[in-house]
Amino acid sequence: MAGSGRLTTHVLDTMHGKPARGMRIELHYVHGDHTHHIGDSYTNADGRVDQPLLEGEQFQMGEFEIRFHVGQYFERLDVGIENPFLNVVPIRFTVGEDKHYHVPLLVSPFAYSTYRGS
Repeated sequence: MAGSGRLTTHVLDTMHGKPARGMRIELHYVHGDHTHHIGDSYTNADGRVDQPLLEGEQFQMGEFEIRFHVGQYFERLDVGIENPFLNVVPIRFTVGEDKHYHVPLLVSPFAYSTYRGS
């Protein structure tokens, strides 16, 4: 029987003060010094992914990495940055309980922050 654990995310574009629509997100499972690609998603108009990144039978304990393609997102918006700084932002974290893990990203072309949300 599947537990109640799930993994979700959302992205806020702090440069424009709105959700980051259309950002590519990759999820990887970390095995020692290498990773296993689980899947790709894109954020919706609310900056969220429509389905949890992991849930049900797919949800498991271990180390994961979410890769947010912020450089591609800001390039698509044509924000006019001469020398882009951020490209792919990796957030690596550990799932240690059968609970809801929410990993949001607040991002601009030059900085980001994250936290374990609810």
